[in-house]
Amino acid sequence: MKKFFNVILAAVVLLGLYACTDETIGVSITDSVSTIIEDSSFVITGHSVRDARVQMRTSTKMLGALSSEGYGDLTASAVTMWMPAMNIDTTNMKADWIDSCRLKLRIPYTNGYTGNAKAPMRLDVYRLNKSLPSPIYSDFDPTGYYDELLASESYSPTSGWAEVAQSYTSGSLVTDTVRVISVPMPVSLGKELYNAFVSDPVKFSNPRTFADIFPGIYITNSYGSGHVINIQATQFDVYYHKHIVKNDTTEVDSTFSQSYLASTPEVISNNIINFDIDDQITSMVDVGRAIIVAPAGYEVQVRFPIQDIIDDYRASVGNNQSVINSLSLELPVSIPATTYKIQPPEYLLMVKTSKKDAFINGDSLVNNKDSFYAIYDEVDKTYTFSGLRNYILNIINKQGGIATEDDINFTITPVDVSTYVYPTSYSYYYSSSSSSIVTKISPMVSRPAIVELLLDRAKIKISYSSQIVN
Repeated sequence: MKKFFNVILAAVVLLGLYACTDETIGVSITDSVSTIIEDSSFVITGHSVRDARVQMRTSTKMLGALSSEGYGDLTASAVTMWMPAMNIDTTNMKADWIDSCRLKLRIPYTNGYTGNAKAPMRLDVYRLNKSLPSPIYSDFDPTGYYDELLASESYSPTSGWAEVAQSYTSGSLVTDTVRVISVPMPVSLGKELYNAFVSDPVKFSNPRTFADIFPGIYITNSYGSGHVINIQATQFDVYYHKHIVKNDTTEVDSTFSQSYLASTPEVISNNIINFDIDDQITSMVDVGRAIIVAPAGYEVQVRFPIQDIIDDYRASVGNNQSVINSLSLELPVSIPATTYKIQPPEYLLMVKTSKKDAFINGDSLVNNKDSFYAIYDEVDKTYTFSGLRNYILNIINKQGGIATEDDINFTITPVDVSTYVYPTSYSYYYSSSSSSIVTKISPMVSRPAIVELLLDRAKIKISYSSQIVN
């Protein structure tokens, strides 16, 4: 459907000056008429494909087991190497004064799990005996990479305590409430790490050299089913006491704690996903319905009608001066019924199929020419990819308006998006404001997700201004 809007001459002048970014350059600014056209008559087609082996590239972890009708049977465990503390407190200190050690698993205080929070479950923590391979994928088999059982602990999404986590973002203190699942660990491990640091602190300077001391851990669900949790951060804390002198004369026994280890994006970590997808989903895929399931489930491959869009645009403007204002894709969705009301992914990535692996393995940031992302609108139940203008201009200006198969074939896949928040203004008298930029996009492993893309109802909208010069 096309819509036409006449605009005033002043706008024509501006559009004429802007037209040099498109096909035509130079325009008379006298005796001209401009029309804005919106066209949404194009059709997108696609189908689901299995994506059972994904490269995680994130420090976020899932743990647990879940069986949900309309979704499937999911089990998730994790392996991670460690980022060591570069400095460990050794002042007036010795290993024998270490009292306890804990592995802390931090999950979001709200929406930190999927399933039944009351289901009794148990986790085991094993010590890795060698470094993890790189790259590493969701179908990784940890057999042969671990041996010693370090700890076992009952857990649930509500069993941990609430804690305010603080971090600095561009000089601003950011606080967030998390729930901490605390797992008692062997005191001997804390003493081992302390003695290793005293003996050779250089080993703690980076994860690679530290792996010679302690390669990492394997965390797995050893009992129960009913929920999976989203572990945002993992760290190993040591609690100890030592004598300190106050007022130059009084010696007192004081307690301290320090994080010796943490799992960060810089170290190798991985979610091990075993997923038996429900037959209902498989049958929907078999008849061509575009279903997205995460993690390590289904993604959707589509053919984007960019050549039809370009041909229609050129036929409409003819020899007139013109400028493309915007190009967007709006995808309405349906949420399949599941036992635990599993929700759609928060973000979708649309990337040229030929470039998907390079995107995941590389910097993982969209460029709005061959990769884009959209946020789920839970009110309208839609995803909107709004930044496709550079994509069409690149084909028009650099390829003569001729799209290749590479330009047409896209993959739409669920992702997790990391952002960096920074202040944009501050006033003593008025409230401050902030903005955010995307720092990383990685395959979705934050929680189970499912959604159906209603491609037959998708709206591809191109808006362009055509200027008739008399």
